[in-house]
Amino acid sequence: MVPLLEQFRPRERRVIAAVRTPRGMQRWLRALPYNRERGGETLRSFRGTIARGRAHCLEAVFVAAAVMQQRGWRPRVLDLESQDGLDHVLWLYEVDGRWGTVARSRDEGLHGRPPVYPTVRALAESYLDPYVDATGRIVGYGVADLDALTRVDWRFGEGDVWGVERALIRMPHRRLRMPERRYREVRARYLDLVARWGKPTSRTLRRFYGGQVDGWW
Repeated sequence: MVPLLEQFRPRERRVIAAVRTPRGMQRWLRALPYNRERGGETLRSFRGTIARGRAHCLEAVFVAAAVMQQRGWRPRVLDLESQDGLDHVLWLYEVDGRWGTVARSRDEGLHGRPPVYPTVRALAESYLDPYVDATGRIVGYGVADLDALTRVDWRFGEGDVWGVERALIRMPHRRLRMPERRYREVRARYLDLVARWGKPTSRTLRRFYGGQVDGWW
């Protein structure tokens, strides 16, 4: 059930009032400081994330899902499964049969996508190359509605809501294979990029991906 606006605190309602579209949500999250876990691992609910004013990828998903649900969107998520166990979660939405995402990441290429992909699989494939670093590689993807996935209160829960992460790990995933030769080539290019320029930024990613990054949010 969609929460009533009265259930939200004043600061939360201000965010809901300010963000009206998925693109606006992506811009808002881009401006939010990234939660780098310097004080220990966390998984805060939407309420906890807004109160603390910073978010990692899954905390950002809670924000996007809670805010955009007030605009009529489903709290649907895309989970990208990585071979190194460092999965990435994104809020998933559909416009006229085309799929897009909203996300927050430490890595430039893993933010959201506009709704231009004909299938969720095609959308997930757009993350194959940018996911590759020294250890990361997408091996599968899964889709879930947060409210159907778990009874954990990801909106207003106090403290950490680790049950959501456990549910995402347990849910079914479809295999997504990146050809071995392509993986080796992208990984070699990534390591060379890091050796030359340090951790990739928006500017160096444009060189790395040949301008493809311009279509990402």
